[in-house]
Amino acid sequence: MNDSLQIKAINRILSTAAFLVLLVVSGCSEQPLVNSSTEDLYEGIEFDMPRVIEPVFSDYSVSILDFGAKGDGQTLNTEAIAEAITAVSEKGGGRVVIPRGIWLTGPIVLKSNINIHAETGALVIFSKNKDLYPLIESYFEGWKSARCLSPIYGKDLENIAITGEGIFDGSGEVWRQVKREKMTDKQWKKLLASGGVVNEKGNEWYPSESFLKGKEARASKGAWFSDNIEDYEPYKDFYRPVLVSLINCKKVLLDGPVFQNSAAWCIHPLMCENLTVRNIDVRNPWYSQNGDGIDIESCKNSVVYNCTFDVGDDAICIKSGKDQEGRDRGLPTENLVVKNCVVYHGHGGFTVGSEMSGGVKNMHVSDCTFIGTDVGLRFKSRRGRGGVVEKIYISNIDMVNIPTIAISFNLYYGGKAPTEMMTQRDGKKMAVDTPAVTEATPQFKDIYIKGIRCKGAFQAIHLQGLPEMSLDNVNMEDLVMESETGLICVDANGVTIKDMVLKTTNFPAISLRNSKNVNIEGLELGDSDQAMISVNGEKTENVSIQVNSSGGTDGILNLGEEVNAETVELVL
Repeated sequence: MNDSLQIKAINRILSTAAFLVLLVVSGCSEQPLVNSSTEDLYEGIEFDMPRVIEPVFSDYSVSILDFGAKGDGQTLNTEAIAEAITAVSEKGGGRVVIPRGIWLTGPIVLKSNINIHAETGALVIFSKNKDLYPLIESYFEGWKSARCLSPIYGKDLENIAITGEGIFDGSGEVWRQVKREKMTDKQWKKLLASGGVVNEKGNEWYPSESFLKGKEARASKGAWFSDNIEDYEPYKDFYRPVLVSLINCKKVLLDGPVFQNSAAWCIHPLMCENLTVRNIDVRNPWYSQNGDGIDIESCKNSVVYNCTFDVGDDAICIKSGKDQEGRDRGLPTENLVVKNCVVYHGHGGFTVGSEMSGGVKNMHVSDCTFIGTDVGLRFKSRRGRGGVVEKIYISNIDMVNIPTIAISFNLYYGGKAPTEMMTQRDGKKMAVDTPAVTEATPQFKDIYIKGIRCKGAFQAIHLQGLPEMSLDNVNMEDLVMESETGLICVDANGVTIKDMVLKTTNFPAISLRNSKNVNIEGLELGDSDQAMISVNGEKTENVSIQVNSSGGTDGILNLGEEVNAETVELVL
């Protein structure tokens, strides 16, 4: 038994023990899905975090075998699973069991008070027949949109769960576009031989002409939502589904399964309340377009812990709607705890944005490990989004082999992968025009980050605000960072950094531009015969940097001519 299975087994034993105690004390015949490690979630939370209410189910249970399902990988079991769900629903709720086997099926539409329990060895494969996934009114990337019905779908429900140690596979390979640069020659030839179409440049593959037309229509029409779903039919393939779509649901639990190979995002809880996600594995090919792990959007009171992600886009992503539509919705993601998660490949290990127009507040992230993610901690937005991201607390994060930036705040996000934006990091050419502050101006403030260890990154920290709306009140302490380049800070106000070891191969290790009220204490830098600190920008003022060094100050600081030297202090 591997380590992850041992951990899951121990958790289940502890959960069972806690459950038995609860039964003895309460005499209750219903089965709350409890986990003894839940108590640890609420230790050290910096804000008033409500206890997340988990779903409770009766002990009524059926197997999909009772409704004629066959786990042979050949029989389509859509109807049998639907009948099992209906039968349990009519009894007031309970558990629908999917036993070991290969279960081919179309969409699973959930109902309130239902726990879909996939046992160990259960492999649920969603059919590649796209006709089984009709277009419906839904949401994607922060906008109202037509989408194909998700393989697992629930709307306006309460008391729902997906549990067990089975696997749910979205057959995403028949839905997704693929970029040539992300495949070997052999893989690309095999993909071309499978059918589909290629764009004029020959560098992108699409599963169908419908997908390509849909992408072109999206580029010209934007979000484009028509009340007539039939208007989307010519482009249906482009509106590929997320694997798990839960809209406006309360008391939701995902505990144990593997969710993999989604057509678009893997798990998308939208406008949900009391969401618990634990012990799940989320897997997508690294090249999968929009292959996010979990996107928690406009949700209230959520916990995510003991999970593993290896995906093609952002892994753990927090959103709240896009632009005017998101601001009109006005539902922030708030009261969120993320603990003890591991991320392998992903554009961002933990990400906020860029669709955050409804705001994000009261968020705690701790005890996570990012291994080879493009960015470690990734906060992104742009002019036009609006929204406020505030009261963010991040601690005890380990990162290794980060190809771009370990900690990134970027208010000039351009909708590209981090590796495609590497030439846009210095911020020098961005502050040209300064528009007025409006409701469409995004704001990030009150950020607290401590206990960060990063061994290997292109850049350690990037703080990029807007000229008209600086990053505000960013606090960091106890950092050990090893990277090629160090800290770049542009258009920020109120940046405090304490006790940072910064080992870089490129200098200056610290670069400030148009930033105010910056206080750095206990800074340790590597040796260099070049200037280790650069301060530029006519708006820069009130900067104090204390460096732990036995040498003198000569040569350490490079001060731009436009900077008032009296407002910059260097202390050894």
